[in-house]
Amino acid sequence: MAAKNLHSKPFDEETITKLEIFENYAQEWLPTFIMQGKPNLCIFDFFAGTGYDMAGVPGSPIRLLHKIKEQQGNIFQKKVHITLFLNEFEPNKKTQDKFEALRTACDIFMTANANLKHVVEIKYYNEDFEGLFPVLLPEIKKFPSLVFLDQNGIKFTSEKYFLELEKTYQTDFLYFISSSYFWRFGKKREFTMHLEIDMDEAKKDPYKFIHRNVISQIRNKLPPRTKLKLYPFSLKRDQNIHGIIFGASHPRAVDKFLGVAWAKNTVNGQANFDIDDDALKDQLDLFKGKIKKRVEAFQDIVRTKILNGEITNNAQLYDFTLGEGHISTHTVEILKQMKTRKEISYDCTSPLANYDNVYKKPRLLEYIVLSKK
Repeated sequence: MAAKNLHSKPFDEETITKLEIFENYAQEWLPTFIMQGKPNLCIFDFFAGTGYDMAGVPGSPIRLLHKIKEQQGNIFQKKVHITLFLNEFEPNKKTQDKFEALRTACDIFMTANANLKHVVEIKYYNEDFEGLFPVLLPEIKKFPSLVFLDQNGIKFTSEKYFLELEKTYQTDFLYFISSSYFWRFGKKREFTMHLEIDMDEAKKDPYKFIHRNVISQIRNKLPPRTKLKLYPFSLKRDQNIHGIIFGASHPRAVDKFLGVAWAKNTVNGQANFDIDDDALKDQLDLFKGKIKKRVEAFQDIVRTKILNGEITNNAQLYDFTLGEGHISTHTVEILKQMKTRKEISYDCTSPLANYDNVYKKPRLLEYIVLSKK
């Protein structure tokens, strides 16, 4: 399936949302490692584009450079060096318009921000991703790395890339995939040769969940004891549903991404549209009563698990929260309600179900059940 030229017209709303998620996660990722004083950080943008769209809206490379610029004081102080790997492939070497536009856009930015040249190095590539990825993989494995894979079509949505990234231990990645193509063409050989998805299983749910379901099956292809966690963010444009796969092994990274996702959509944290029809749940069902929204349903599960003794402390609660794709504020709210109702007690003003109290400076807090009513 031929790839589209994404920069032949202004970015659409779906693309802007995708770029904002990339940018916002980079904003969270950079200071995490910079303030640790990691000497070398790497960012890989394998499908970088031209730098700007036709309307002058910045693409991922320029957005990354802006975020690096915001941190340049800390970068100087901590003596950190950042390498930015930018790839924009044009098969015809005689007409490299997009590749040269990328280089020009970044060079202009770097010239206007001369101090950045002391802390960031840009390496440009005009290579097919399939050949470039194994060449740069040793660099990804060697240093703390952030990887953007903003491809379109299906050719590079292959389980072999996920399995290679799974082997890294300090890599976070955001991988855009054209999920709706699976719905239409998932059984065709040109798809199954790259990533085989059980489309009968995937189609048991409505079409709007295709991105979630594709990721669910990719998870099943990972090694049994993997630490890699995958999270979806579905993107709807007209009738097409594509999406981002976020992947990371460290709970801090997961915490940061989920914060970005829920900030983008405070209703479901998983899509740029009302994927779970939460807006309709404000209405009463004549037979079932009020239907719970996504956050409310999750909080009900948390309450039940605590009262049943399945979750007994803040560490268990925090890990469960991340595993379900939620953020700490959702659990703080329900636990404080339970404490007020005297269903549980805990010896602190806060339930401490957050990264700092579970992983950074561990503090175990037990939840005592007082009433199961």
